[in-house]
Amino acid sequence: MKVRQDAWTDENDLLLAETVLRHVREGSTQLNAFEEVGDKLNRTSAACGFRWNAVVRHRYEKALQLAKKQRKQRQRVLGKDQGGKKKLLYSPPVTVTAASEEMETLPLPAEMPLETTVEVPEMNLEFAAETYVKPAVTQTYRQPATTGLTLDSVIHYLQNFHHANLQNEALKSENERLKREMAELRKQNEEMAAKIAGLEQNSETIQEDYETLMKIMNRARKLVLFEEEERPATKFKMDRNGNLEKVAE
Repeated sequence: MKVRQDAWTDENDLLLAETVLRHVREGSTQLNAFEEVGDKLNRTSAACGFRWNAVVRHRYEKALQLAKKQRKQRQRVLGKDQGGKKKLLYSPPVTVTAASEEMETLPLPAEMPLETTVEVPEMNLEFAAETYVKPAVTQTYRQPATTGLTLDSVIHYLQNFHHANLQNEALKSENERLKREMAELRKQNEEMAAKIAGLEQNSETIQEDYETLMKIMNRARKLVLFEEEERPATKFKMDRNGNLEKVAE
């Protein structure tokens, strides 16, 4: 009896999705897929179905549509007689209890009497006890037979390979574009650094010229003041008419 109550893990969801998609793609039913996953995870098929419809299915909606398209392509290849019938990919294991109940329900042949006498040869009990090997009674899981490569698997592989190539080409082109942009930015950075160095040098030269000019102006101002101080003051005198005349020195 399956009474598992623990939570679903990412690995359980991945196993459920892969099994359902494989059953749909190869023409089986989702219920048969739920039974297979339930036997692997020790869960009921109803629990697996609820998990698929409530949580997992919306993550793999595109993959489910692709699996249905591949099933239609497979049906076209096989024809209406073989492709139209759904086949079950998984057979649940048969336990000893179920087998014994089936054997009990089998009818006895009409010619066999209910009471028969069977002669049993004598057997050494010690030898029988030593040579007795207990047979395997139950089988928990039967691995389905693989048939090798199929048309669906080849198509699926080629589609994934083409998609991977497109992504690879896109990444290469993006990488080349980023390299070109980086080289251009590095070149601009070097040019700006050279311009900044030139401006700093010009600024130092201008500062030196300014200081030299200021020194020259200060010296010229001092010379003018010194000459004015040494020059004698001009003398004037007034004539009879009241006009000022310069007196010669």
